[in-house]
Amino acid sequence: MSLGFLLKISLISCSGALAPGPLTAATAALGVKRGWRGGFWVGMGHMLVEAPLVLLVGLGLVVALTSRMAVVGLSLAGGFFMLGFAALTFRDAFKFKGLEGGGEGGRFSSPILVGVGLTALNPFFIIWWGTVGAPLILEGLGYWGLPGLIPLYAAHVWLDYAWLSLVAHLTSLGGSRAKIYRAMLIGFSIFLVVFGVDFVYYALTETHLLPL
Repeated sequence: MSLGFLLKISLISCSGALAPGPLTAATAALGVKRGWRGGFWVGMGHMLVEAPLVLLVGLGLVVALTSRMAVVGLSLAGGFFMLGFAALTFRDAFKFKGLEGGGEGGRFSSPILVGVGLTALNPFFIIWWGTVGAPLILEGLGYWGLPGLIPLYAAHVWLDYAWLSLVAHLTSLGGSRAKIYRAMLIGFSIFLVVFGVDFVYYALTETHLLPL
């Protein structure tokens, strides 16, 4: 497997990993208080869903997950998951009394679960791997067969960890003062509401509200 191919995977992965979306918004909200570690553990939750999916694509078993019925179901579930997370984030913004008050606190206390939920319930993530990612997987299989999925996925997933950790770290820099922290959480909760409504709307109409 050539280094050029692995570099190509990393570059193409930017189209998914760096795109604005609910996972990035949720990571930013978590990062305000948890710093880069929050992003890292969101990445871990994301990988727990993504790695098995890559294997399924490699085995040719992902077609059913891109059917209309699956997309509708995942869109609805993902939309409501995001709306619930947004509500908890919004509430935490007004419960916050200062970082020095200590404790993990907060209703969004498990970045891993956030990573799992916002990945597994995002049909467009699955579609990305079934369309953009599938040709890369097939090419990787052509080099080393199924074992070739290991370096292929490593060339992709490092970008997820790097990006999510960076997003979480950057938002933590502005979270040292209560007013800034509160404003950031409110802003991120609004983004999540917008994404959640867009997911539900797409499930019902097959049309996006957002031009993303």
